[in-house]
Amino acid sequence: MESSLATSQMSDEIVCFCGQSSVTRTSLTANNPGQRFRSCSFYGQPDAWDYFSWVDPPPHPRYKAIINKLLRKDNSKRNDEQQLRRLVKCYQIALEVFLLGVIIQKIWL
Repeated sequence: MESSLATSQMSDEIVCFCGQSSVTRTSLTANNPGQRFRSCSFYGQPDAWDYFSWVDPPPHPRYKAIINKLLRKDNSKRNDEQQLRRLVKCYQIALEVFLLGVIIQKIWL
């Protein structure tokens, strides 16, 4: 699709030709961590207008390094939490199977 935008007469709001207001998002990529940009509200979805505009200047290299380190730490923590949830779920299932075995054994005896 063609990259297009229009400025609303009512305000300084940027409206995409899809008819929706553009939205401000924050990049979490390694190249542009923490850098804000405006895009079509359907950006990244099939058939979305490819309107895209940076709001902030490129981040300082030191800032990039700090933000990327924090993002890696956050992702690592999130992965640890997911693994813990899986482990707890496995223990719950094992306990349910054990209790079911005890109940079945009591019924048959």
